[in-house]
Amino acid sequence: MYAAIAANIGIAVCKYVAAAFTRSSAMLAEAIHSTSDIGNELLLLFGMKRSARPPDAEHPYGHGKALYFYSLLVSIYIFAVGGLLSIGEGVFRLLHPQPSSHVIWNYAVLAVAAGFDSYSWRISYRELLSRKDPGETVWDEIIGSKDPTVFTVFLEDSAALAGTFLAFVGILFGQILHEPYLDASASVSIGLLLVCVSVLLVRESAALLVGERTNRSRLRRLREIILRDPSVDAVGDLLTMQLGPEEVLLTVAIRFRRNLDVQQLESAIDRIENRIRRDEPTVVRIFLEADSLKPTSTSQPGSQAA
Repeated sequence: MYAAIAANIGIAVCKYVAAAFTRSSAMLAEAIHSTSDIGNELLLLFGMKRSARPPDAEHPYGHGKALYFYSLLVSIYIFAVGGLLSIGEGVFRLLHPQPSSHVIWNYAVLAVAAGFDSYSWRISYRELLSRKDPGETVWDEIIGSKDPTVFTVFLEDSAALAGTFLAFVGILFGQILHEPYLDASASVSIGLLLVCVSVLLVRESAALLVGERTNRSRLRRLREIILRDPSVDAVGDLLTMQLGPEEVLLTVAIRFRRNLDVQQLESAIDRIENRIRRDEPTVVRIFLEADSLKPTSTSQPGSQAA
């Protein structure tokens, strides 16, 4: 991530210089976009360090959710700095059009930025694919991922490539048609793109921050692990919560077979916990409850089926 921050700083400086020389609204919007990316990466980096702190007396489940808080700040930062400033710059230039000059600088800087952004996008895309379960789409992984550093970086890189394309189209057609409004319109389009990305990130980060469950495939595997034990008769409510990207809290009600004595029951609980920790190492907190699973408990209005 340090390399990405350094690359974005260099790209942002080049874009600001090109925007100053050419007076291009779209290039200035792209410079603001790169500035937003730098701030986002710094916030994520800080959040990763904060979330890595060990549990303490006041935070017995650790600090993993700190990353979700900082990813929420990232989404707000994209909206305020990237989206609104780009839209504001575009609207100002629409009201006060100004022709661009020396546009060759714009094309050169956009080409270099597209090269760096394409390389970063490929890396983030491969990381996203490596975490995707069979049968899931990339979109499923984005909205189901519990690691904001993965889907945030991927969406940022995708927005960066799309923004570069919009800037190129606006500058090119503005030059060909001698129409400065197209350059300014590209700035507004880039801002709207960033606003859409920020809204999606707010939705995902807020869900994780308030206590989202783990993904469906892990829930299915956890249920299968428990049911494979010969002492288990049925599994009731299986509740999970993401404490961090690689930390899951699990509480589950289990109905054990009636012929078990206390020692056998304790052995079964230990055996199930060990299997869960072995097969699903991200489950760091496990609470198993021996439950009768009475039929009346599932027939009440508003109850959740097992």
